[in-house]
Amino acid sequence: MQMWEAPNCIVGLQLQAWLVSVRRSLAFKFTLLVVAWLLVAIGCTQVPPRLFWPAAFIALSLPGALALNAAMLVYWLMRRWPVALLPLAVALLTWPHLMRGLALHPFGPDAQAPATVRLLSSNVRIFNVYPQLRDANLHSSKTMIKWLAAHPADVLCLQEFYTEPKPTADGVVFNTERQIGRLSGRESFVSTTLTNSVGAKFGMAIFSRFPIVRRGVIQFGKLTQNHAMWADLRLPQGDTIRVFNAHLQSMSLDEQDIVDSYSSKAGLKAKGLGLMRRLKRGMVRRSVQVDTLVRRIEASRYPVLLCGDLNDLPYSYTYDQLADNMQNAWATAGLGVGASYNGKLPFVRIDNQFASPQWQVLSCRVRRDIPYSDHFPIEATYRLKINER
Repeated sequence: MQMWEAPNCIVGLQLQAWLVSVRRSLAFKFTLLVVAWLLVAIGCTQVPPRLFWPAAFIALSLPGALALNAAMLVYWLMRRWPVALLPLAVALLTWPHLMRGLALHPFGPDAQAPATVRLLSSNVRIFNVYPQLRDANLHSSKTMIKWLAAHPADVLCLQEFYTEPKPTADGVVFNTERQIGRLSGRESFVSTTLTNSVGAKFGMAIFSRFPIVRRGVIQFGKLTQNHAMWADLRLPQGDTIRVFNAHLQSMSLDEQDIVDSYSSKAGLKAKGLGLMRRLKRGMVRRSVQVDTLVRRIEASRYPVLLCGDLNDLPYSYTYDQLADNMQNAWATAGLGVGASYNGKLPFVRIDNQFASPQWQVLSCRVRRDIPYSDHFPIEATYRLKINER
């Protein structure tokens, strides 16, 4: 008996010594710190910035925490694999948050299945009507409008929409409601935030090949032109669905200011504080707006599809509130980062589509080949589940 106890005792002492060395290891302490950071950042995505705005900035650090946790997983797999079980467990638990920013669906759930609705959404930047946005012969404006009018989507949701009611000095180029709507076989619903001196309308629009049976506007307050709109559409098989189109508070950031702020210490000092103030202001306002929007979505008795320029990242309170009860089309069927911003800032996805549980997301694509606005269009296809209609 004593012959067996001695080896067991030695093994036990060796294991105890190994565990002590791991606990004292700087790498292990760093791993615990990364795990704590990751969990805190996830918790901060659920804190309304209007109540505690610093949480919004902590939430934005979530991609860094996810990346470091993955790095520690690889490190411990090569050094001491039992310790790797900790970052591995955390990675599995936080997988949905990773998928928010890096979708991994090379084939999509069922891209070949027949779609019930083909949906396109885009921030069209008022079709570049302002002089500083125009190019030679209004090429980008004409091409963008023509592309939208010819697109096979059943429903189009456009933000920063612009239309002129009759020909002007530019001809019929900007008579966009007629071109994308009636002339393309679609009904139109334009929500106007501003009408200028020539009767041109600024706002948002929903175009549909399905009959629009009801419609409405969701105001976010008197001090902002940002708002949301909705339309009930009657499908050919008799079902009714509700489509929301939303444009939330802008970040109010100049792209060059952001580039300058991280290009040098002087730039950070000159631009950083102002950027922080504007980021904070936008986060607070969007938290109020998305809460208003979510209440209206929850009150819908029909299956919901939501398109929008959220002006917020996947690691934010805004995104989290929508993703709590709906599927994000890109996270469900996309591949990669899905950056929708057409500018100098890389990997920025602020345009999204969401679907309520009654839908199956078949495909989602960012049209980076359509560069005529500062946002790339997003296409997605959906199938209404028969047993949940």
